Amino acid sequence: MNRVASVPLPADSAIVRAYPLVSFADAYSIALPAEASNDPERLARFIFSQHSPWAAALMKLRDALVAGFGLKTAGSLANDAASRTERVGMFKIYSVAPNEIVMGEDDKHLDFRLSLLCPAAQDERRLILSTVVHCHNLLGRTYIRLIAPFHRIIVRSSLRRAALAGWPKA
Repeated sequence: MNRVASVPLPADSAIVRAYPLVSFADAYSIALPAEASNDPERLARFIFSQHSPWAAALMKLRDALVAGFGLKTAGSLANDAASRTERVGMFKIYSVAPNEIVMGEDDKHLDFRLSLLCPAAQDERRLILSTVVHCHNLLGRTYIRLIAPFHRIIVRSSLRRAALAGWPKA
């Protein structure tokens, strides 16, 4: 139940059409038990509240490094009281549908979207967390090359950590 698998971007996800040019994309899937909620916003809030101490430390390091370039930091986004209800952690909510929530952020170097999708037609209940990134410039392309390995590790770890904590019930 805690196995995270790399999968293709789901064709029925809204983020597949988010950008005309995608600089980076990935998607990961994990099984959901029968009694788990299938509310994508509730699941997203649960997943992104389960950060491990090492992932939090990496985000602090990232924030310290990018602040000098004038980029948005995770801390400033998460503490933005004016938009806290429109966010899941540091991620702005762009859309919510019965089976998908799309979150992300736009910045001067790149824009990204995250999708948490609970596909309706499936034999086994699964959750798919996908990311697409559109880079605006050399800073964005360099940034995504540097953080992509950490992103993959953190996404997989976040899904496993949420499964081990016990998914919220339906």
